Amino acid sequence: MRDKQMAQLDTERTMETDMFGRRVTFDYSETWIGYSVLSLRVVMAYVFLSAGLEKLLDPEGWSAGPYLDPQSGFGVGEGNPLAGVFAELSASAALVDPLVIWGQILIGLALLFGAFFRLAAFFGAIQMLLFWLAAFEGGIMAGLPIEHGYLIDSSFVYALLLFGLGAIGAGRILGVDERLEETDLVQQNPWLRYLLG
Repeated sequence: MRDKQMAQLDTERTMETDMFGRRVTFDYSETWIGYSVLSLRVVMAYVFLSAGLEKLLDPEGWSAGPYLDPQSGFGVGEGNPLAGVFAELSASAALVDPLVIWGQILIGLALLFGAFFRLAAFFGAIQMLLFWLAAFEGGIMAGLPIEHGYLIDSSFVYALLLFGLGAIGAGRILGVDERLEETDLVQQNPWLRYLLG
């Protein structure tokens, strides 16, 4: 019986999909994909939760204001093509600060527990894309440079990871969303699945 269960765990599946106008087929291990997705979900939860808690518990009182102000020389540079937009946001730091702090904490908790996963992944990706846009040190003519290269940084990678985890429905793997999708409320309102998974 145990051998049969182990063989079933290591079942390979074949996925077929169309990508960029081509038919793509590949095999994958159900066991390893499950562990991989769960691991990525927990790591991304850690990234958000630790960042939010660090800001919340900062004894000097963390604020996005200096980072967003191109004149401060601290975060967003004057060469950033969106410097004016970020300067406007820095003037609203009293509103932006709690959104960043509590947004990171709530996104981290949702990712960790797999609750309303797609909703949390969406807002996490939006936050990461804003951080990515803030990192540009110049415009298109300068090659969109960022601190350690061109165009891609960790915020962009995090946004892509969240997109992928949301597409997979990572909240269903040992997460609250697995149970929520079985409730009558979700069964009667299938649109709610866009927030779960």
